[in-house]
Amino acid sequence: MRYLVVPEWQGSPSARAMQLIDGAEAIRDDLPASRTEVVQVPLEAGSAMDTGVHRASSIQMVREAVVATLERYDRIAREGDEAAAADTAQSADSGPDTGSATSAAENTEGAAKAEPVLVVGGDCGVALGAIDHASRAHGSDLAVVWFDAHGDLNTPESSTSGAFGGMVLRAVMGDGAWPLTAEHPVADERIVLAGARSFDDAEATFIEGSGMTALTVERTTGDDLVAAVEASGARCVYVHVDLDVLDPARIAGITGPEPFGVEPATLVPAIVALKERFTLVGASLTGFAPASADAADDDLGTILRIIGALAR
Repeated sequence: MRYLVVPEWQGSPSARAMQLIDGAEAIRDDLPASRTEVVQVPLEAGSAMDTGVHRASSIQMVREAVVATLERYDRIAREGDEAAAADTAQSADSGPDTGSATSAAENTEGAAKAEPVLVVGGDCGVALGAIDHASRAHGSDLAVVWFDAHGDLNTPESSTSGAFGGMVLRAVMGDGAWPLTAEHPVADERIVLAGARSFDDAEATFIEGSGMTALTVERTTGDDLVAAVEASGARCVYVHVDLDVLDPARIAGITGPEPFGVEPATLVPAIVALKERFTLVGASLTGFAPASADAADDDLGTILRIIGALAR
């Protein structure tokens, strides 16, 4: 597995948002250096660009950088390491190669050969580009399992905060404000939201009228998750973990704690069960915002167990 560290904070509604940078860096220190790359995040907050999403311009810049990096990994898998040198030279001369001239067949071939990538945030917004990349390659074979204490199902019209972190999963399904929506949406029938226990009214209404599956904390088990993905007909899975899905008694460095969450001892084997049954084509882990370096150390054991389950 490769690791792509993306210390984005602009999608978070929290006053502690910039501590997400510290969290991403703390996790990076425990990842294998030879397998890890960092996406540079703009220093500025960014503008809304008439989207209704706070800091949208910076979030979009990060999304493009994530997609360009994943496409470079696909090209390396398809053509060999010489592609990396060519892409690096092109990036230096003219900016990142978005792969727009690459055929759908080549995209699928490269993604099939490439190792899965774990995108480490930062806030949940880092998952949009990664899931869109996976959806382009795998189409209706892809299901998304989204572990989160919150729904992340608002749109700019329904959001009370304007923060993209509360809209990401809806954007994955193609709803929201362009350019912060998926180019290759995942159908709601192939979305599994697991462990969520805090919803806005608009999010609860959307879930009731959609074909997505929402599993309570009690049903966030390997058996229930595997059954939900099997029912979608998917053969591949993208797994997203926002660390606030965990019970706050088990992890301190999160910005939006919600009581009565998932136990690490439940989450880790659930991820393993998904990997044993389906092909993992990508993953993301977000939401780590430690109050200090010492506090980060207290949580890293739990976080590394989750990463180990994704990477094994």
